[in-house]
Amino acid sequence: MESNLAGGWTPYSTKISSDAQKAFDEAFKGFAGVHYTPLVVASQVVKGINYRFFCNAQIIYPNAPHHGALVQIYKPLSGPAILSAPIKPVD
Repeated sequence: MESNLAGGWTPYSTKISSDAQKAFDEAFKGFAGVHYTPLVVASQVVKGINYRFFCNAQIIYPNAPHHGALVQIYKPLSGPAILSAPIKPVD
């Protein structure tokens, strides 16, 4: 069940909506060096939408280990989505 209250975060879900995936893809367009795969997402309604993704992260080189990472993305009412907080590695 999603919370539609401004400022309230939804619970994390493995069902990543097409809107959330589009915001993720926009924010990482042109990003190089590490490949991020979203696994779960939570969202927050503000003047636009904040998305918080827990991702599998892998540095791009052969046999690189995988790591967890928290990624926060802001999708404004108009314009492209952007990374809105530093990416945080998770052990």
